[in-house]
Amino acid sequence: MKAVQYREIGAAPQVVTVPEPEAGPGQVLLRMTAAGVCHSDIAVMSMPADALRFPLPLTLGHEGVGTVAALGAGVTGLTVGDAVAVYGPWGCGTCPACAEGKENYCRRAADLGIFPPGLGAPGAMAQYMVVDDPRHLVPLGGLDPVAAVPLTDAGLTPYHAIKRSLPKLVPGATAVVIGTGGLGHVAIQLLRAMTAVRVIALDVTEEKLALAREVGAHDAVLSDAGAAAAVRELTGGLGAQLVLDFVGAPPTVATAGAMAAAEADVTIVGLGGGALPVGFGALAHEVAVCSPYWGSRTELGEVLALARAGAVDVHVETYGIDEAPLAYERLHAGRINGRAVILPWS
Repeated sequence: MKAVQYREIGAAPQVVTVPEPEAGPGQVLLRMTAAGVCHSDIAVMSMPADALRFPLPLTLGHEGVGTVAALGAGVTGLTVGDAVAVYGPWGCGTCPACAEGKENYCRRAADLGIFPPGLGAPGAMAQYMVVDDPRHLVPLGGLDPVAAVPLTDAGLTPYHAIKRSLPKLVPGATAVVIGTGGLGHVAIQLLRAMTAVRVIALDVTEEKLALAREVGAHDAVLSDAGAAAAVRELTGGLGAQLVLDFVGAPPTVATAGAMAAAEADVTIVGLGGGALPVGFGALAHEVAVCSPYWGSRTELGEVLALARAGAVDVHVETYGIDEAPLAYERLHAGRINGRAVILPWS
């Protein structure tokens, strides 16, 4: 079968032919329908050798949807042909966090050598994929697989980040989305669907700001040195009650802190390496800063339910599997408007 793999430190991903996997006891084999392309993949491929905790080659893709092709011994509750989405942050399944469905915060995954697909375990960017346990599969429920596949990360991650701040997102409040790409343009839609807040979008190009307006941002501001002052002006000097930074670079993190109102949440989602100091006088009073990771299994079901209700429409660019290296090049250059999706059989 064809697969997109990261094979050598510092090298570009390659499309290769590898043996088709088989489902072992308790596992599920999927015939993949679509796989998402994410900045997290680029972050992994940018790591030096001593930072990688898993061996190469690695089949990429931590966003995946497919149909059940075969069931390993002992698997129940699924039928061959079922259309499913893959829940990515795999955990041990037995610790207190996993028992709540919060496998993104599994307490034992690192010690047990459990990795998410595409981020250590063989991923979704292949024609077939083995899922370690049926609990990591969520029914698509009639959703278009190409439009739905980004929801497993680009939908789930912002949903989790917004949900934890809902008590602060009352009518009259403001939420700022920094970076309106794959995750950010979904976050805008989620904010509009889940709250009555004013949404202000920040990005570095007019093209991306146009997408932000299209999907529901009330205001769109260029992300530059004057962005924090612009947000303060738009909010009558108060600032925002929630700032979601999907870039996470030092300049955007500093901007996020500068526009946060008293008692606001600043949530750093992006992998840009920025950090926001917290201390008396460093930020407005009682600002809380966090850096969440992905979301729970329950939350993925909620995101898919929102999509079925028509509340989320992910903008996608599709590529055949042989074009996957080009998709990564375009993503790295900032030329993807929305989310790139790989079609393994095209």
